[in-house]
Amino acid sequence: MRIAVTGSIATDHLMAYPGRFADQLIADRLDRVSLSFLADDLEVRYGGVAANIALGLSRVGLSPVLVGAVGKDFAEYGAWLRDNGVDTGSVYVSEAMHTARFVCTTDLDLNQIATFYAGAMAEAGRITLASVRERTGELGLAVVAPNDPQAMLSLTAECRRLGIPFAADPSQQLARLDGPQTRHLVEGSRFLFTNEYEAALLQERTGWTREQVLDRTGAWIVTRGAAGADIGRTGEPWLHVDAVPTDVVADPTGVGDAFRAGFLAAVVWGLPYLEAGRLGSALAAVVLQAVGTQTYKLTSADLLLSLERVYGADAALAFTAHLAR
Repeated sequence: MRIAVTGSIATDHLMAYPGRFADQLIADRLDRVSLSFLADDLEVRYGGVAANIALGLSRVGLSPVLVGAVGKDFAEYGAWLRDNGVDTGSVYVSEAMHTARFVCTTDLDLNQIATFYAGAMAEAGRITLASVRERTGELGLAVVAPNDPQAMLSLTAECRRLGIPFAADPSQQLARLDGPQTRHLVEGSRFLFTNEYEAALLQERTGWTREQVLDRTGAWIVTRGAAGADIGRTGEPWLHVDAVPTDVVADPTGVGDAFRAGFLAAVVWGLPYLEAGRLGSALAAVVLQAVGTQTYKLTSADLLLSLERVYGADAALAFTAHLAR
């Protein structure tokens, strides 16, 4: 199954603040916040939700197609992705805008303050999945990840029109979407990804109960950080997947993207959803131990050992044939 991953492609500017944001906030002055945090470290990394997911898929042996809009400053980043197995042939290059940029500061409690500059992402609406399919052949799944909102809506509509199964991943763009737009992105999806907070926000936006959301998607995957993940399907008991613990917590940025990559890779291999959640959790733990979203080191042997340590030898055996390639 060939997966097209649509969404943001960006550079991440990641800073570490050696204190706590909460210590600087004054409860009765939150309507006039003007703060400056002196960061100890700066890491400039490649990122963007779609690029992170695509890279994660390639790291476990798949050949994803990246679909998004970038600026002329993308050349070096594009070469990096291609060298790591990502097909960038359907990436649109803007003549006028810079590649999107994510600037994020993380404090000692792993709270984050971030700003996202959309840049060339505003032109993502010029891309069609029909052109991607014409270039690459049939698509087994399209991921509609955070992007220009109008592009997300048009790509979702195109998936329905072309009969391409799609995964809805509105994530941080839920803050910009209204009720009808959110319902449009979810309706008929094969998979719906949210974190715990986004799950509540999605229900608020749509006006749907949890059961009504499940009626409109094949599977709703809710990630809960250290508490693991839950997978819901209409008429079925919710599945719970324990997180893979780690003693090293370097940077939470991109952990959710890694979970999605692992989950979708397992789905491509034909594994059940419980195993898909386990692979997603294992890959997320690897990314959590690295600064940046694409700099992590990954070997099949280490990933299998991690799966065995947390879920048992029988559970790890399900992945052996796929990860040992």
